[in-house]
Amino acid sequence: MTGRWWIRWVVGVVLLFSLESGARAEPQQDFENWLSGFKADALEKGITQTTLDTALADLQPIDRVIELDRRQPEFTMTFPQYLSHVVNPGRIKTGRQHLARQKKLLAEVSKQYGVPAAVVVAMWAIESDFGRLTGGFQVVPALATLAYDGRRSQYFRGELLNALRMVDGGVPAARMRGSWAGAMGQCQFMPSTYLKFAKSWDGKDRPDIWSNEADVFSSAANYLSQIGWNSKQSWGTAVKLPKHGMATALFGLEHKRSLREWNKLGLRRVNGKPLPGGDLQASLIRAETGKGNDIGQGQPYLVFDNFRVFMKWNRSVFFALAAGTLADRLVSK
Repeated sequence: MTGRWWIRWVVGVVLLFSLESGARAEPQQDFENWLSGFKADALEKGITQTTLDTALADLQPIDRVIELDRRQPEFTMTFPQYLSHVVNPGRIKTGRQHLARQKKLLAEVSKQYGVPAAVVVAMWAIESDFGRLTGGFQVVPALATLAYDGRRSQYFRGELLNALRMVDGGVPAARMRGSWAGAMGQCQFMPSTYLKFAKSWDGKDRPDIWSNEADVFSSAANYLSQIGWNSKQSWGTAVKLPKHGMATALFGLEHKRSLREWNKLGLRRVNGKPLPGGDLQASLIRAETGKGNDIGQGQPYLVFDNFRVFMKWNRSVFFALAAGTLADRLVSK
């Protein structure tokens, strides 16, 4: 799987982890009646009539969006397979070039928000291949389609309302292009995320996450900062288990121990050297699919709270490990 098709596949997989699963509810009314009811609800919630008349004009469900929602691929890749696609030599090379090209700007963004430049670039890379693949769907019609006929109608109804709030705030509906599920721009923000966390770097205009790299970087960094990024910590590291193994009960994000304790239990860096000492709390996890014969066999990692921040961005262990790994590779020699 290579090229554009692969990126689209990953976006579909990422969405599987970022949205809770739910039973599909068949629509109880035709689209026109549904839309009429939605407009009345939107007016009550403060959306202007002008926005409703313009953004929802001639709206019809998008068959392709319904098809993609119903045919999301089952996630069956192993972590090494996933990592080899997401963190590959070409992406590392391109990421380093962008770090060098935007060194001054990224340094300023990093200083303001307390998020390393490499982390910002890694998220940019994974979400849109450095802005190359941002999605070709009009967001408002796509969200309306999913709000009417989707696995999570209520969730997408809320996102549609937020998209209309963006239009009310001055973002042209025609500008709002993104994935079939409504993720927009080079950092792939849902409308709710845009409204809460998007930042205009120069503070003069509405945040432009579609074509302004400065706004993309500041928005991504602000998001990470606001959801808990700790500038004094790393995200985690791959580790080596002791020869006698490690009790299963010690694995999991719900368990935390200090680095000093992990050292005493025999956990080591992948090169065999002791972990750094101290009271920094870390959790031991494995990178495995949980399917087939890899259960209990995946690469172990010690992860800190910044790993949990990655998982707030996208609720996938694979995504979080890949984001941290790519950020590390961008600055490693």
